[in-house]
Amino acid sequence: MHENEISRLIVGAAIEVHRTLGGPGLLESVYEEAMAYELSERGLTVERQKRVPIEYKGHPLSTSLRLDLLVDGAVIVECKATTDYNPVFEAQILTYLRLTGLRLGLVVNFGERWVKDGVHRVVNGL
Repeated sequence: MHENEISRLIVGAAIEVHRTLGGPGLLESVYEEAMAYELSERGLTVERQKRVPIEYKGHPLSTSLRLDLLVDGAVIVECKATTDYNPVFEAQILTYLRLTGLRLGLVVNFGERWVKDGVHRVVNGL
């Protein structure tokens, strides 16, 4: 499945999770777990808190990158639950994309009144 098709399913799952849980106000970890469940129910492979090794100038670092969700091995999802959205979240996921060599990431902010307004698409050469 292509990244764009996966992202469409992710956005639909985010809307379902937000609606079912009653909107904003919960911890990020709650939304993350619910998203993993919802995406799995839609037939997607989901890895939570996926550790990704990082190298610095060819030297492996002891601290690894940790992705909230990796969907079908192709799309990174960062779950946020804040009323104060910061564009640095998009820069963060772009760094993750560059380090993993992936092309598409979504920042999903469940802290918005309408989660569709909290979905931010970030691309790396897509």
